[in-house]
Amino acid sequence: MSGRLEWLGSLPLEEAEAQLLSCCASREWARKMVVGRPYIDESSLMQAALWGLDALDWTDIEEALGAHPRIGERAETPRAEGVSGEVAQREARWSQDEQSGAAVASERVRALLADRNVAYENHFGHVFLIRATGRTAEEMLAELERRLGNSVEAERAVVRAELAAITRLRLRKLLGLI
Repeated sequence: MSGRLEWLGSLPLEEAEAQLLSCCASREWARKMVVGRPYIDESSLMQAALWGLDALDWTDIEEALGAHPRIGERAETPRAEGVSGEVAQREARWSQDEQSGAAVASERVRALLADRNVAYENHFGHVFLIRATGRTAEEMLAELERRLGNSVEAERAVVRAELAAITRLRLRKLLGLI
């Protein structure tokens, strides 16, 4: 077991849950992850994370979505009850780093992202979620445009997959693996 996995396993319940909430803001998911400790290796942690996400109700997914800023906007530091300022700041910093491709976009692309974000939210009722790491603003805009054509059911499946990708990435960050 790695030092960071041992660290996660040794935290008091509330602190472990708060740390995990920075990876996925669903309290139900974080609780399941805390109960599953200790994790013997990264693979078992990631498998538990995916199983936990797959088991979430849509309301739990919506709770997680509520922590994600629109593409091209900054994350706000204030977070859910029980999450320390330090953890909230880390999550905001991660979000900003993940969306760095949108930060360097042209004014035209940023304006289109802002407009299409609103159209998406009006259509689906929640923020557009995409694993932004390594993607340009133009790529994210193209994906947003494509996904606006999805049915609600199809989009929910895509959102779950994107949330899983973001959660895996953030778990690796939490453990200091990247």
